[in-house]
Amino acid sequence: MSRKAAVIALTALAPVSWGSTYAVTTEFLPPDRPLFTGLMRALPAGLALLALTRTLPRGAWWGKAAALGALNIGAFFPLLFLAAYRLPGGVAAVVGSVGPLFVVGLAALLLGERPGTRSLLAAVAAAAGVSMVVLTAGAAFDPVGVAAGLASAASMAAGTVLTKRWGRPEGVGPLALTGWQLTAGGLLIAPVAFLVEGAPPALDGRAAAGYAYLALANTAVAYWLWFRGIERLTATSVTLLGPLSPLTAAVIGWAALGQALGPMQLAGMAIAFGATLAGQWTPRRTFGNTERKSEKVSMDLSGAAVRR
Repeated sequence: MSRKAAVIALTALAPVSWGSTYAVTTEFLPPDRPLFTGLMRALPAGLALLALTRTLPRGAWWGKAAALGALNIGAFFPLLFLAAYRLPGGVAAVVGSVGPLFVVGLAALLLGERPGTRSLLAAVAAAAGVSMVVLTAGAAFDPVGVAAGLASAASMAAGTVLTKRWGRPEGVGPLALTGWQLTAGGLLIAPVAFLVEGAPPALDGRAAAGYAYLALANTAVAYWLWFRGIERLTATSVTLLGPLSPLTAAVIGWAALGQALGPMQLAGMAIAFGATLAGQWTPRRTFGNTERKSEKVSMDLSGAAVRR
């Protein structure tokens, strides 16, 4: 396996893990607590990574970590769970699948990544394939849920592109950067969660296990792999791995929840998976240039931080 293929495979584990979020939310967690759920997913994971890495931001990275934490975590999680609670899983997945289109546009503006025809077609085909997999007749389009889903996709897209643009300081690994963002995002969610939803609900063993899974495997590990992938691949390539999340959710629904997969769903899965693969086909020099560019950005940022 080539180095790029290995990076893609590891990064893909993040959206595969996120594909279990909807099932865990609906089957294990207390109902109608999107803010508390986002808080429990982010803050414990962030604090655990901070304790593990023992590294704090310096200089300008306090502000950058807070901004990335707000986009990737603090705004994204509550909006994502609000959409999951208010929309059927299929509708929520389709709304979220427009994320790659947001990234393509932002990457062109902020990173100079010119959107090739293949990338645009892959993003559109992925959204179409996801729609075929998860949409059902008579699916309800709650306006608040749809707005939350679109806003969550836009927030994550902006966070992905800025994560790529800013890189990370020299000597700071992806694990520490992940901890900064999760902690910042969790601290942003905490006061809003208590003001809007009140005191935390009573948790039984099932709910505690669900939150533990979301915080550790689904968040701490998955986001570390995701940010690591953003550093090594193009922003568009990374975000086109996103359709693996609703595809995984559909497989879990079929295998664990008894949901049917008919010919249209199987065709949609093939289209979305094919679009995901097509989104990874970039000229060989792109991977090397991306790595060198990320290293240069990290060195420049680190030098700027030291000068301050």
